[in-house]
Amino acid sequence: MNAASLPFRRNSWSAWARLMRLHRPIGILLLLWPTLWALWIAAEGVPDLWVLGVFLLGTVLMRSAGCVINDYADRHFDGHVTRTRDRPLVMREVTERQALILFGVLVACSALLVLTLNLQTLLLSLAAVGLAVLYPFMKRYTYLPQVYLGAAFGWSVPMAFAAVTGTVPAIAWLIFSAVVLWVLVYDTEYAMVDRADDLEIGIKSTAILFADLDRAIIGILQLLLLLDLWLIGRQAELGWPWSLALLVGAALLGWQQWLIRAREPADCFRAFLHNQWFGLCLFVGVAAHYALA
Repeated sequence: MNAASLPFRRNSWSAWARLMRLHRPIGILLLLWPTLWALWIAAEGVPDLWVLGVFLLGTVLMRSAGCVINDYADRHFDGHVTRTRDRPLVMREVTERQALILFGVLVACSALLVLTLNLQTLLLSLAAVGLAVLYPFMKRYTYLPQVYLGAAFGWSVPMAFAAVTGTVPAIAWLIFSAVVLWVLVYDTEYAMVDRADDLEIGIKSTAILFADLDRAIIGILQLLLLLDLWLIGRQAELGWPWSLALLVGAALLGWQQWLIRAREPADCFRAFLHNQWFGLCLFVGVAAHYALA
């Protein structure tokens, strides 16, 4: 598709919502669950409601900002990928300038929220913006953009500990590493959907890097993730609800392996979407432990 040959369409609320990916909340959930894990562990139970509200709204705003800047960075590629060829920038429903303005507004709103928290959280949030801005360009230069995305999604963890406790203890980085491993798993599954198109247009990903070893490497990453989560439970002294959540989570990861067994794009996408239940399962384990303690 030659997007430049299309006339600009009149803006609509639908175009803005689709640019921010509000019609596909999976990204919000995948960013939200580890944030909630961190908040509950840092507070040893329900966190301060203002802090909780800031992180809930901030998750929506920053995920939306990340989608906008991602589409801006990929505006010349998305028209060549089956899954993304109808995005608002490709279809010229939103101009490039409007997309950048929207990104700035979303980041500014997020900044106003963080200003209500402590200085350490504010300083950590600067790195979060940098990660969000640079991530979309990583797939041009490295086959490991999923690692970078993991860092971007995981950065809410040290921010959560800083907001609740004023410090970033070792367990925060243990949770951060678990998030990076988890993102590597599900975003590789996601990249398997677009592998054929990405190879054709020169976009890099772990799905391309892993090639025929993709399922085996995802399996190894899933085992490392479970080990990391077990260590988190041990260090935080989480009880049987967490152990039960890990068992259920292991079964959910096994189901994902079954879904991607034939590498069919539709099933790989189902495996990716399935991760929302994994994140929810672990949150229930954390919340139940503190509720029953």
